[in-house]
Amino acid sequence: MDTQSVITRTVTVAGGRFAPGHLGELTQLVPFEMIDEALTQTRTVQQRVRDLPSRVVVYLLLAAGLFPAGLRGIPTATPTGAALAQARRRIGTAPLQWLFDLLRGPAATVRVPGTRWRGLLVCAIDGTTLTVLDNPDMLSRFTKQAGNHGGAGYPQIRLLALVACGTRTVIDAVFGPTTTGETNYAPHLLRSLRPGMILLGDRNFGTQALAAEIAAGGADFLLRLKNNRIMPVLARYADGSYLSMLAGLRVRVVDCEISISTTTGQHTGVYRLVTTLLDHHHYPAAELFRLYHERWEIETAYLELKSSILGGRVLRARTPTGVEQEIYALLVVYQLLRTAMADATSTRADVDPDRASFSIAWHTARDQLIHAANVIADTTIDLVGTIGRHVLANLLLARRLRVCPRVVKRAISKYQARGPAIDRTSYKATLNINILTPTDP
Repeated sequence: MDTQSVITRTVTVAGGRFAPGHLGELTQLVPFEMIDEALTQTRTVQQRVRDLPSRVVVYLLLAAGLFPAGLRGIPTATPTGAALAQARRRIGTAPLQWLFDLLRGPAATVRVPGTRWRGLLVCAIDGTTLTVLDNPDMLSRFTKQAGNHGGAGYPQIRLLALVACGTRTVIDAVFGPTTTGETNYAPHLLRSLRPGMILLGDRNFGTQALAAEIAAGGADFLLRLKNNRIMPVLARYADGSYLSMLAGLRVRVVDCEISISTTTGQHTGVYRLVTTLLDHHHYPAAELFRLYHERWEIETAYLELKSSILGGRVLRARTPTGVEQEIYALLVVYQLLRTAMADATSTRADVDPDRASFSIAWHTARDQLIHAANVIADTTIDLVGTIGRHVLANLLLARRLRVCPRVVKRAISKYQARGPAIDRTSYKATLNINILTPTDP
């Protein structure tokens, strides 16, 4: 006679005043216990249970990151604006920063295509700006962008991130006033670099000081340099690259002419890359230029954060502290979505993570929040979940080489805007890489 054993468990969901505190299915990635620990560690647990307990406020801030135009359609209590503002001030920024520090980092992937290059985790560093409300409190810390015709209408804040290119997960981030440049914020992110990583960066990060700091941490780098920068030729390699020195480091330099051909014509540019990968047999020059193209994954990450999640709008917060709180909440929500997407694609060995649609994951997560679905994990372990199943059912096509003209999204003045008649078509392209041999100095 066959016998069967059944394992059951009892789960407890939040009730009463804590009932609105969840994030739909994403609650499984940021459970009640994690939020409570964040509040405990930052000493922001409420002294008495109010209509808006601290845990609920944290979830509310995270949920606001999923809805750029407000939390419409969510059947929760409707506290006054003053009560919400007081609750946000009560918990401050610390719990959200604690959550981000806990959740940040590259997604856990094992032999997933597109996440590593020749055994190295590919990362990129770059910055962007976010727009905040124009009021005296904001202007006391953040400034408007200057211009020939009066400058920007809103103050801005600079965000600099370190992103894993394969999964577009955020490894680390820092933000502050735009009066501080990207290269001054960058050292705060280098703490998160490790041996086995290769960092991609544009010309802004090709400084001697940053190169020395990156190498000191054990990570490799592939940075672009200005074409007119003089680099000594110490030895030549068969692939056209040459040995040189940068900040006391032995580096390899590759000069290249890249031509992109479309039906509208051909565009040619000259690029110079420098890397700590000295073995030209294992890391050929032409492959380094193809790898450098992965740097654009961080631009896509910023597009998803600013266009998909924020909808191009100004941040909601009315104070500098509120802005910090809101940005940390946005980063946490973005990381949760990216983690759910990476978990789903990791179950398919033939799927590159960049074929996962961020919009699909975002809309599905919103639906799960509205319906309060899958807040608690089932007894059966489901790595994919509803969000993951929607992502896998709507995979993007394999990426093809295409080019599209870069345009000003929000012009500083009407005189500098290109207008609606510009060509926004994305064209199929053919790429040709020609390694240039340097002349002796």
